[in-house]
Amino acid sequence: MLTAVVESVGYWSRGLPSWEAARAYAVHGDLPADAPSRPSPQLLAPNERRRAPETVAVALEVALAACQAANRDPAGLPSVFVSCHGDMAITDYMCATLAREPRTISPTRFHNSVHNAAAGYWTIGAGAMQPATALSALDASFAQGLIEALAQIAAGDEAVLLVGYDGAATGPLQTMWGSDGLLGAALVLARAPTDRRATGPLLRAWLGDEPPSPLEGKLSRRETGNASAAMLPLFDALASGHDRLALPAGGGRTLRVELVHD
Repeated sequence: MLTAVVESVGYWSRGLPSWEAARAYAVHGDLPADAPSRPSPQLLAPNERRRAPETVAVALEVALAACQAANRDPAGLPSVFVSCHGDMAITDYMCATLAREPRTISPTRFHNSVHNAAAGYWTIGAGAMQPATALSALDASFAQGLIEALAQIAAGDEAVLLVGYDGAATGPLQTMWGSDGLLGAALVLARAPTDRRATGPLLRAWLGDEPPSPLEGKLSRRETGNASAAMLPLFDALASGHDRLALPAGGGRTLRVELVHD
């Protein structure tokens, strides 16, 4: 069993641009009156903010929000960034351009096509010299990222930033593995204290064989078409105070999660 304290949460989807908005929606069904259509990560300079792909923008938006909510210096945290597919719109553009006019491919889009683009932007924008991990495991991505973050804490790190995100699929890729909307969520996880009261719920996780939790919560149902929707039962539970769930972990296994609220 791996354990950590959930110090803070970051969240962004269209119509729910913060964890406060997401929690209000999960509990009461309330939606904010005016929500931005695109995240605007303040970690980046204005021109970089405009050019950054939506997947990078949403990842950095929720990552910074989680760090600020935990009163943690972003530069001091090791990070784990997880995405089921990376930026599928850029992948589709590159495949189509290489098939038609390969010499016209955009160097900037090529630069942003790599799976660790968000992690790279984060380390540059935050000035972080700590290790940054980028991984993918289809619908098991967030569970595998959570295992990685918890393992780093068990190995001695005081706290780790975990970020999950995915955008919309386009072109032929959409017929193979669809994804709708834009979704990002982040956690700052910290070693469980032994001599003081925890600043958030205690998270315990272990591998099991039971089915994954159904996408029944309000956040899960709202974003069910996004490739990262498999992570949302955890965020529904954090918002509502529920204490048990199971996330798909790949290979027919699930990651069982228990939240202990003070």
